[in-house]
Amino acid sequence: MKAAAMVKLVLAGIYLFGLGAAYAAVSENDSADVWAVVEEVWNSDENGDKKWPDKLLAADFVGWGKSSPAPRGKESTKMWDRFSEQMGKTVAHELYPLSIIVHDDVAVAHYLYTVAFQDQEGNIETSNGRYTDVLVRTDAGWKFLAWHGGQDD
Repeated sequence: MKAAAMVKLVLAGIYLFGLGAAYAAVSENDSADVWAVVEEVWNSDENGDKKWPDKLLAADFVGWGKSSPAPRGKESTKMWDRFSEQMGKTVAHELYPLSIIVHDDVAVAHYLYTVAFQDQEGNIETSNGRYTDVLVRTDAGWKFLAWHGGQDD
């Protein structure tokens, strides 16, 4: 009787360990997928890809950059992105991930950044800042639902 109980206990432990390992693998993959989308939005901006808002922002997206007086929806974000392109372009950036939390179909990514922006006269300004991005898993992959951050003062 003791041997049978011990075998059941060991099998239950192996099963639970396997579930935990599978959950950790899914979680790590989700974190990597989320970070890839965060990097994609910055790379798209630097590469002059004008389609990134339609591809990477959820339909009900609302983000609040520090330089904005109020949160902006998807269409407002697209308009101000077009305006920024008229003023100059991003020529380099680097991201510094701090943490990514994935809970079911929602993810929160905290990170720092350095960006170099070249104006129309060729002057380059480098700035540093921070962002918190909220992403949601959709049938088309992870999309930005909200963000907040911007240049450090």
